[in-house]
Amino acid sequence: MAATALGQIWARKLLPVPWFLCGPRRCASSSFKAADLQLEMTQEPHKKPGPGETLMFGKTFTDHMLMVEWTLEKGWGCPHIKPFQNLTLHPASSSLHYSIQLFEGLKAYKGGDQRVRLFRPWLNMDRMLRSTLRLCLPPFDKAELLECIRQLIQVDQDWVPGGAGTSLYVRPVLLGTEPSLGVGSISQALLFVILCPVGSYFPGGSVTPVSLLADPKYIRAWVGGVGDCKLGGNYGPTVFVQQEAQKKGCEQVLWLYGPDHQLTEVGTMNIFVYWTHEDGALELVTPPLDGIILPGVVRQSLLDLAQSWGEFRVVERKITMKELVRALEEGRVREVFGSGTACQVSPVHRILYQGQQLHIPTMENGPELILRFQKELKAIQYGTGAHEWILPV
Repeated sequence: MAATALGQIWARKLLPVPWFLCGPRRCASSSFKAADLQLEMTQEPHKKPGPGETLMFGKTFTDHMLMVEWTLEKGWGCPHIKPFQNLTLHPASSSLHYSIQLFEGLKAYKGGDQRVRLFRPWLNMDRMLRSTLRLCLPPFDKAELLECIRQLIQVDQDWVPGGAGTSLYVRPVLLGTEPSLGVGSISQALLFVILCPVGSYFPGGSVTPVSLLADPKYIRAWVGGVGDCKLGGNYGPTVFVQQEAQKKGCEQVLWLYGPDHQLTEVGTMNIFVYWTHEDGALELVTPPLDGIILPGVVRQSLLDLAQSWGEFRVVERKITMKELVRALEEGRVREVFGSGTACQVSPVHRILYQGQQLHIPTMENGPELILRFQKELKAIQYGTGAHEWILPV
């Protein structure tokens, strides 16, 4: 098979590109190349967390990071794996003033065989590129970035925790570094990736239910906006609403939209309802990807798993609070839960809506479906069996 054809196959699958398909080496281009990756090992390694040590999310970082610079004049430079370090930014950088910044979040897992695996990283690369184009930041080759990330994890693979429920959180970031206060397209950018060993979201492997504040006066995203992109500007404004929820005795926010109070997301997660529909069919439903909803990787994975089981109807369509309240009154709701990279699947047991406390019988039902999803995801992520969703590191 010709090298060009092989390269196309690797690009489609986002697998590592062998050296013999890379062609002439180059640094400045329309995309950086993993073959040009330069490695600088730290001379001052940090102490790694010990077995059983509590790992707070996003508080501990590994020894190295990936950095790639871009300029309009030269394009992408060579990717570098460097010792973990602070960034140097011009005070007028566009990312600081106008939130020209995006990020991703994915995880690597260490199985019982001590092998490290990434979970569906292709979907994260797809979403990151869509976010990049929406912010008019410089595009990149998804396969090349993924291979650079894979090699970064190889360098710091001893940081991947091996305890039950633990993982290595991978945070790619792309931001504009334009040293100007003008609002417009940028001529400088920086892409970097940092790694965090993290513990189980739910201590002891249990699932802890959360309560939600559903207040229609707060809106996370809107039609024609950027709710379907993973931009930093989508998250900062939610902190105030999160605090308002806590003042009212709720842990998280159920984001509603429109005059009919459509359910969109829960906190920073996608939302699912498992119920008996009005037509009598057992159904798993989640809001559609209509530009308001972030296309979560775990969201897609739950849909794919449920569809493969074929035991109940799986649909993506709008859900309103009126429908949910009526279903609760009629005893048709089985489980309500959120899904996301951090917690995987998070049950909901109560919603505060227009002064009314809505009890969700999620925990009374096992929660059967949530626990099944958790078990299936763990088996895939930790490599109990081979699966096409896994990329070995």
